Amino acid sequence: MRRMARPLTGTALAVLTPALTAALLLPSAPAYGGEDRGRLELTPADVIPGDEVTARTAACGADGTGAGDASAVGAGSFPLAPGAGRPWPSGRFEVPPSAQPGTYEIVATCAKGGRRVAGDLVVSLTGGHSAPPAPPRGSVKTGVGGALGTDPVQTAAGVAALAVAAAGGTWLLHRRARGDRI
Repeated sequence: MRRMARPLTGTALAVLTPALTAALLLPSAPAYGGEDRGRLELTPADVIPGDEVTARTAACGADGTGAGDASAVGAGSFPLAPGAGRPWPSGRFEVPPSAQPGTYEIVATCAKGGRRVAGDLVVSLTGGHSAPPAPPRGSVKTGVGGALGTDPVQTAAGVAALAVAAAGGTWLLHRRARGDRI
């Protein structure tokens, strides 16, 4: 009996493991036609001061209205209302030019039922839509200190000092190799 149980257990595990893994890894689809009813969607979610942000939510229903509050970032309140071509109520606000970098919670409350939803707005100095940095141009400042400066007298003096040091070192090594005492 034991000989038969092990292969059956192994086969059952081999069949069930991929199915269980797929069930755990697949994200659950939000209800109501792909919309997440527990969130306030902000577009764009990464902004720089002065940008305009659109907020929308499915929490208030297709024809619902509400009030948004962006006072955390200094923009104050804004209305949420259904509009032409938009399936859910939305509203807009402008991030003030004086807004400091950071993450701010923007909230909205539905007029019917009082449901409250929130979303995170990230304010940065570069934003998520900035151009990539330009490649560096020019020479690299390595701190050599002007060894090859424009003064020919100093350059000649430096070369002469190096030549004297090299000649003296060679002479001392030559005497040492012959066994002469210094």
